[in-house]
Amino acid sequence: MNKMEKALHELSEMDDLAAQDSPIHALHPLAKLLATVAYIVTVVSFDKYDLSGLIIFLLFPILLFQLSGIPVRTCFYKLRIVLPLVMAVGLFNPFFDRAPLLTIGNVAVSGGVVSMFTLMLKGILCLMAAFLLMATTGIDKLCAALRMLHLPSMLVTLLLLTYRYVGVMTEELAVMTDAYHLRAPGQKGIHISAWGSFLGQLLLRSMDRAEELYSSMQLRGYHGHFHYVAIAKARLRDVLYVVGCTAVFILLRMVPVAQLLGNQVVR
Repeated sequence: MNKMEKALHELSEMDDLAAQDSPIHALHPLAKLLATVAYIVTVVSFDKYDLSGLIIFLLFPILLFQLSGIPVRTCFYKLRIVLPLVMAVGLFNPFFDRAPLLTIGNVAVSGGVVSMFTLMLKGILCLMAAFLLMATTGIDKLCAALRMLHLPSMLVTLLLLTYRYVGVMTEELAVMTDAYHLRAPGQKGIHISAWGSFLGQLLLRSMDRAEELYSSMQLRGYHGHFHYVAIAKARLRDVLYVVGCTAVFILLRMVPVAQLLGNQVVR
């Protein structure tokens, strides 16, 4: 199994995660989408030095991981490529903001260090929330929820087809990679001299597959409007989930819970 086949297998695993049965999976897709958006907006709204207030928001994704039955390590493994890029955003803050902000024992911690960890934690929390939304909802139900919010049909269809076409392109890459290695046994990767022709063939094969997919969609009745998966009506627990999560997020944003607990421990 080459790298492309492994990537295709990981992509199919996301659909398998979304097909599981749990209290979180059973929630209405729109309720999960709204709660996730409220969570991300609240997390992003924190000040760059408010690390203590942000830590309490770790409880939300941890609780959802437990209720959905999805291991936390699965999240970090799937996001192993994106996480380093997100965490690298604040790496240079300690060099630009050197003013001491707090003291831990006899060690003075600068504002740049605090803001660096705050930005990293923000990125991790947002990625975890987005992963949980995808892993417990699926792209079809998520797109149907977006249409319920009256997002333009063209944008939602483009999102859905792009997600699905990633798998098609990965299949083409897997076939082309196997064919290349059969003609160049023992060679690691693709030689730089073949990059141009390889990308050109990939473009041509992708265009052919796109034409075939579009023709098959037209034969199945596609005329510019995509028929999304049917979703049951929202129930009381879905409304309570959205309202409850939003209320808790606002409360945790307004009240410094971590600071209050720290003061109690110090006393």
